[in-house]
Amino acid sequence: MKAYQLRPGAGVAELALTRIATPQPRPHEVLIKTHAAALNYRDLMYARGNYINLAEAPLVPAGDGAGEIVAVGADVTRFAVGDRVTHSYFESWIDGKPDPYKTAAAFGTHINGTLAEFFVAPQDTLVAIPAHLDYAEAATLSCVGTTAWNTLFSDGGLLPGATVLLQGTGGLSIFTLQVAKAAGLRVIITSSSDAKLARARELGADETINYRTTPEWQDEVLRLTGGRGVDLTVEVGGEDTIARSLTATRMGGVVSVIGGLTGFGGASIEPLALIAGVKRLSGIFVGSRAMLDELSNFIAATKLRPIVDRVFAFDEAPQAYAHLESGKQFGKVVVKVAD
Repeated sequence: MKAYQLRPGAGVAELALTRIATPQPRPHEVLIKTHAAALNYRDLMYARGNYINLAEAPLVPAGDGAGEIVAVGADVTRFAVGDRVTHSYFESWIDGKPDPYKTAAAFGTHINGTLAEFFVAPQDTLVAIPAHLDYAEAATLSCVGTTAWNTLFSDGGLLPGATVLLQGTGGLSIFTLQVAKAAGLRVIITSSSDAKLARARELGADETINYRTTPEWQDEVLRLTGGRGVDLTVEVGGEDTIARSLTATRMGGVVSVIGGLTGFGGASIEPLALIAGVKRLSGIFVGSRAMLDELSNFIAATKLRPIVDRVFAFDEAPQAYAHLESGKQFGKVVVKVAD
């Protein structure tokens, strides 16, 4: 089969389209014909070699995929040939709390991913695609979809009427905006682009802040919330933003730490801000298949359609990586593998 391979740390320039053997499903696995693969920031980190627990051998990159089951192992009972499916981010985190075993293997960074004509996955990692979604939309659910659901509800415990602060207009932030508004939450979102903020308002954002023209954006968040602060901040900026996020979050609120676009090593946090504010920093590492199940049911009920910024052809995968790296996207970047 045709597949891309990449060695961690080799850089996007070394992303190579090649031919490898089509994998064969073991008794508990299925073989999926890949129709679409979605990219995430962690795929850039893998290419740069600064993701976590990487091996040295090249593998098929990209962790998000959606497709059609074309073969099943002898012990498979949950799905059948012809079913449209996507998969959970981790091979072994099916339900319950995370632990080192459950989060040891992620598609596209630790085991072969989805940037290939076919991929295999254990049946227990799979979720049926909501009927109204196409494959490009469904390919976005595994990573950012599950992360959004975990952040807002599984870990965040938010209820309708709560206020959320989102940073930027990349794939995670826009997906979280869509889910939050469909669930009755109030959303404040930041960006350096007024054009992107206007698009965010079209999707339901209640308040927008340009952090270039308003560098002390945490003060604007407090003004917009009457001095109270938001119930939950989705922190993706890293060392340059986390202190501001704590300021913008209400007493007793949560800062969900998901990414570090500005780096991870130089953040300075005043412990007293956590103690006196009774605030919680919560690390979010995507989530379980059970969370993806809940998200899928929610999407089916609300008819939510994830925003796809651009779909690239299979032989344009390097250009898809470059587009993601440029930061120009609004929503998700997807590679179309098959019709």
